[in-house]
Amino acid sequence: MKTTEVGKRTKYKGYKSFEYLEPGTDYREFKLAKELGRVPSHKVEVSDSQEERVQRLLDTNLAVSLHDHCFVVPEDFGELAEYRRQGRDFTGYAGMAQSGLDAVFDCLMDGTATITSKAGWKWDDIIYDLGMRLSDIAHQDFLVRGETLDDIRRAKESGQIAFIASLEAATAIENEVDRLDILYGLGIRSSGIAYSEANTLGSGLREKRDGGLTDLGRQAVRRMNKLGIAIDISHSGDQTSLDTIETSEKPIFITHAGARALWNTKRMKPDEVLKAMAAKGGVIGIEAAPHTTLTKKHPKHSIESYMEHFEYCADLVGIDHVAFGPDTLFGDHVGLHHYFAKQLSIGAASRGMEYEEVEFVDGIENPGEAFPNIVRWLVKHDYSDGDIAKTIGGNVMRVLEEAWFR
Repeated sequence: MKTTEVGKRTKYKGYKSFEYLEPGTDYREFKLAKELGRVPSHKVEVSDSQEERVQRLLDTNLAVSLHDHCFVVPEDFGELAEYRRQGRDFTGYAGMAQSGLDAVFDCLMDGTATITSKAGWKWDDIIYDLGMRLSDIAHQDFLVRGETLDDIRRAKESGQIAFIASLEAATAIENEVDRLDILYGLGIRSSGIAYSEANTLGSGLREKRDGGLTDLGRQAVRRMNKLGIAIDISHSGDQTSLDTIETSEKPIFITHAGARALWNTKRMKPDEVLKAMAAKGGVIGIEAAPHTTLTKKHPKHSIESYMEHFEYCADLVGIDHVAFGPDTLFGDHVGLHHYFAKQLSIGAASRGMEYEEVEFVDGIENPGEAFPNIVRWLVKHDYSDGDIAKTIGGNVMRVLEEAWFR
């Protein structure tokens, strides 16, 4: 297979997921969404000299997405249930080759891994989802498993991308703390506490009453600290978030969220949580999934509303505690939200706020375009090279220096 230069930084050999198997014999084939150019999402306009600076910044600094889903969904959502049931998610390798990333925290299909259950979050489904994805990654050499800091640095040096397997909640461990050890052994390096619904560890953002971190949750936090699993509170309720920050001996992540002060929904984090996270040395990755990081100034979701959340958080807690976790995928993200509305608690996350529904988030629609456009926006708005380097990867790496076992 001939190697093709893609951009200035990566070499991609054209591999497509599960190429080592025979479609129609080993698995059912589905027509998937286009990875790039599916919708007319706009490139942030910069001058030629600014574009050269953008490329230099991506070339010379680590770029780490704190949260994304780099898989491709079917073009026809009528086929989504069958696509999900076989557990064989296709990774958007061609799109990732355009992303400018050196590492990505990929949260797989998480609560929408519905192989054995419509409700998701079952232990068997999580293991099946993780194993299938890593099997595909093992059969190519563009994405590599990212389990240590050196894995990320080597990926940068060799023009590859470190794939950091992550979970948005620890629901699947049920009441077995030792399952965290199993997940670590299988490659998981970041995990949330709870998703929308409460679990045995604590409360998610959907709950009307947040009882905080349970005794089992405290055990789990301490075990994750010992193992070297980074802790995420993006979907945890406010009290559970505060309890997790207090209990953890290591800095924690809010891998994908925004500021509630700008958009008053549970999906966004209040200033109290953001300040506590930063005081412990943690980092928030700004979220871009459709209809999340809106603002009163920009009620139509786009990169402008997204970056307004970034600037608010940077002003509130300091540039050292802000990064990017776009939470994008390849395909119709809005359609996916509609399909999995119950599992994802979309109504609970946006309740009480009126907004204009968009078909896609302009300027930050998929993993292939997100980081280049983010850096263009930062360059266009006169951020320094040092601050850009921190926000696109440096801050995340600093937390991992403490949170991961090396």
